[in-house]
Amino acid sequence: MSVRVSRLPSGLTVVTHAMDHLESAALGVWVGVGSRAEQESEHGLSHVLEHMAFKGTAKRSATDIAEEIEAVGGEVNAATSVETTSYYARVLKNDVPLAVDILSDILGNSVFDATELEREQHVIVQEIGAALDTPDDRVYDLFTDAAFPDQPLGRNILGTPETVEAVKPPMLHDYLARHYRGPDMVLAAAGAVNHDALVELATERFAGLGASAGPRPAPARYRGGERREARDHLQETQVMLGFEGRPYTAETYHATQLLSAIIGGGMSSRLFQEVREKRGLCYSIYAFHWGFADSGIFGVHAATGPDDVKELVPVMLGELERAAHDIDERELDRARAQLRAGLLMTLESPAGRAGQIARQILLFGRPIPTEELIARINAISVDTIRNLAADIFTGTEPTVAAVGALNGMMSRDQVTERLGSRPAPRVGIAAEVPA
Repeated sequence: MSVRVSRLPSGLTVVTHAMDHLESAALGVWVGVGSRAEQESEHGLSHVLEHMAFKGTAKRSATDIAEEIEAVGGEVNAATSVETTSYYARVLKNDVPLAVDILSDILGNSVFDATELEREQHVIVQEIGAALDTPDDRVYDLFTDAAFPDQPLGRNILGTPETVEAVKPPMLHDYLARHYRGPDMVLAAAGAVNHDALVELATERFAGLGASAGPRPAPARYRGGERREARDHLQETQVMLGFEGRPYTAETYHATQLLSAIIGGGMSSRLFQEVREKRGLCYSIYAFHWGFADSGIFGVHAATGPDDVKELVPVMLGELERAAHDIDERELDRARAQLRAGLLMTLESPAGRAGQIARQILLFGRPIPTEELIARINAISVDTIRNLAADIFTGTEPTVAAVGALNGMMSRDQVTERLGSRPAPRVGIAAEVPA
C-alpha cells in the first residue's frame, strides 16, 4: 500500500492510497470551506450549495447524474461540515473515470436552475424543522451558539428558513467562484486506483479551477455561555457541558482526544461507569472533542429524566474535577488502544481512508503516516493528561446548554463556581512528539 501526492498547476492536490487487493475505489473532492466561511446573510449557503450540486449541470440533468452512477453500481453523495465540504463517490475500479467526470461536472458546470433551487429550499426547510423538533439535535445548536456566539462557528450548518429561502442562483455562483479554488481543494482516492491515471484525468477535468486561494474565515473566539430551552412535556432532558478545546495544530490535540476517551469514550469510561452504571442517572452519556483549525471545544452530552437532572450535573462535574488528580496509566493505555484501533481500522475502509488523507492535506499540507500518529499518541504521559484536564476544566469558561424539563438544574454561574473552587495542582509534564 502506498500514498502518493501530486499538485496540479491549478493548485488542486491529488492524493491516492492504492489498495491493490480491492476491486473498488472511493474517491471525492474535499474543499477546505464550510459553514464558518459564510457571511451572516449567507447562513446555510454552504449546505444549499452541496444540495444543488446534484440538481443538474450544463450537460447532465439531475436524473442523468443519478442514473449514470447507479448504472455501474456506484453511489455518489456529499456532506457539509464547519470547515469542509465533500463530494464523493464509490465505484468499481474500471468506473473511476466516470466518477471523476461526474464530480468535475457538478463542481464546474452546475446550472443552479431556479425551479430546482426552489424545490430544494423547501426540502431543506423541512430538514431544519425536523432538527428543531429533535431535542438531541436542538441542544447541539444551542451548545455551539453559546460557545461561539455572534460568529459563523457558532451557527448551525443548515441555516434558518429565512436565510435558506433568500438564496438565489447568483449567490450560489458567487460563493462557488469565491471559495472553490484549486489550492483549497483535494481530489483524494483510496482502493483500486492508479495515481498517474487519476492525475491525468484531474488535469483535464479540473483545468478551470482558480489558481489562487480563497478568502480565509475570521479567527474563532471561544467565549462560553449558557442557552436553555424549557420543554416541560419531554420525557427526557438533554444536557451539555463544554469547555474550550484544542485546535488540530496544537501540540496537545491528541492528548485532548485521549482525555475525551477517558472521560466519556465508551462503556469503560469514567462518566459511563459513574453516572449510568453506578447511579442510573441517565441512559446515554459521552464526551467528545472537536478540533478546528484555530480553536476547539471539549463537551459532554447526557440525556436524563426530568427527576434526575438536578443530581446529574454535580456528578458530571465531580468526574471532571477528579480527572486532574487521579487519571492513571491503565486508563491512558485503554484510551490509547481506542485511538490506535480507530486509526488502523480506517486503513481497511477505502471511503474512510480517502477522507482521512484529504483532511490531512487540507489541514497540514501532507498526508501523515499512521506510524507517526501512533508515535505521537504513545508519547503522551499521564502527567500530560492530568495537567490538560486541569487547564481545560478549570482554566476556560464553561458552556452550558439544555433542552427539556430544567427544574433544579445547575446554572452556568454555579458550574463556574464549583469548578473554580478547587483548582488542580500541576505536576511534572512529559514532552510530546511535536505536531
